[in-house]
Amino acid sequence: MKFKEIDKNGTLQGFVLVRSCEKKLTKNGSTYLDMTIFDGENEYVAKNWDFRGADADKPQANTLILVRGTLSVYNNQPQFRVEKFRKVTESDDVKLSDYIPSASFECEFMYNAIMAYVQAFEDEELKTLASAVLDVYKSKILELPAAYRLHHAIRGGLMMHTLSICRMAEAVATLYPSVDKDLLLCGAILHDVAKSEEFSLSATGLVEGYTVPGTLIGHLVKGAMIIEEIGKEKKISENTRMLIEHMLISHHGIPEYGAAVRPLFLEAEILSALDTLDANIYEIENIVKDITPGTFTNKVWALEDRKFYHHGRKTVITDVNFDWRIGPLQTDEEEAEKGEEENENGSAPETENGENNGKLD
Repeated sequence: MKFKEIDKNGTLQGFVLVRSCEKKLTKNGSTYLDMTIFDGENEYVAKNWDFRGADADKPQANTLILVRGTLSVYNNQPQFRVEKFRKVTESDDVKLSDYIPSASFECEFMYNAIMAYVQAFEDEELKTLASAVLDVYKSKILELPAAYRLHHAIRGGLMMHTLSICRMAEAVATLYPSVDKDLLLCGAILHDVAKSEEFSLSATGLVEGYTVPGTLIGHLVKGAMIIEEIGKEKKISENTRMLIEHMLISHHGIPEYGAAVRPLFLEAEILSALDTLDANIYEIENIVKDITPGTFTNKVWALEDRKFYHHGRKTVITDVNFDWRIGPLQTDEEEAEKGEEENENGSAPETENGENNGKLD
């Protein structure tokens, strides 16, 4: 929490990014503001119960304000009661970029890790196709959030989501010899590329809504259209284009969730499952981390209105371990010998790029 306590009564004050703000009415007809705010570390539901201004006076989404109030717990969730607020001025000397929720890894690092998979493809058609698509869309997807309000709705969220799925796909393909690793990874890398055409972004780089094509066509079908266009341009065979296009239009699993068709071959089924798994892990971590161990969250509409329990056995954070990679199984004795060799040589094992793991402090 970045708020500062300014008196002995527990009054807090600090700068926050307004994620959303709506003017509503209480049961007795009083006007109040229902907000979501982000202090640079944590997101809070916030209420200003005595708002008497006009619509133009309420805080606008994706802007910074200075708030004063108290923090309490309501329905087992932290809630900030806003007593006063004002717009930020130049004299406050605060930067909007410091209050934008972001992935904990550098976007360029994650992109390069994804490109390393592409460069390792044995299938030349898939390598050519994935390289061409990423080359065209890199600037659009590099810092793009993966969603509007749900999973990975943060700067760099799409890269984080995509690389997470690639790591899981690599593990699945290693475990099951029948899986076409290059095909699965290619689908994983390209499955959300058309979100760059689907989202409308605010000045913060976060998603504020959907474009007209994003609403009428959506990123699944638009993604298949991109594959068809670039695939033909690069003379990719019709069969290869068709397989990747199917993976893209089916990765939401069922029509109720936006899939044009259900997954109809193994790698398409795996991609759909991994996409859902990674999104759900992020969502569950994000809601459980803010509650007290031994308690339940409120119902989560995005996860079938389930309430999730914080068992308290581990600290919950919304992060990933990109240093982890699949490798050959080793016995405890082999692991010990490896450690002794590293100590003798005075060197630690390198990360994937040999220098920097890309983690932001």
